[in-house]
Amino acid sequence: MNLKGKFVLVPFPFTNLKATKLRPALVLYEGKEDVVVAFVSSRIDTFDPGTDVRIETSHPQFRGIGLKVPSIIKLTKIATLHKGLLIGVLGELPEDLVQEVNSKLCSNLRIGRD
Repeated sequence: MNLKGKFVLVPFPFTNLKATKLRPALVLYEGKEDVVVAFVSSRIDTFDPGTDVRIETSHPQFRGIGLKVPSIIKLTKIATLHKGLLIGVLGELPEDLVQEVNSKLCSNLRIGRD
């Protein structure tokens, strides 16, 4: 199964690595044994338009996304996890949001001088 672009349920690590919390995440990359995922939050008050992607219930494909409430993909909170930690697949990111994620990832991860 191709997981890239899918929302999955995973034990996402806190930034201090002392604990995890079961939550949705977006698969950005799928390797042989690991996946690279971005944190998904329902705390839309923390939305940063420069780095995050917002998902609204009004999106025409919201039901297929698999999230229950409006959410944001925090592209500055990324982790590599073993595939064995994945609890399940929730849904898939629509193509228009794939393009926004790719654009912001390129911008966020650009190395070099501006």
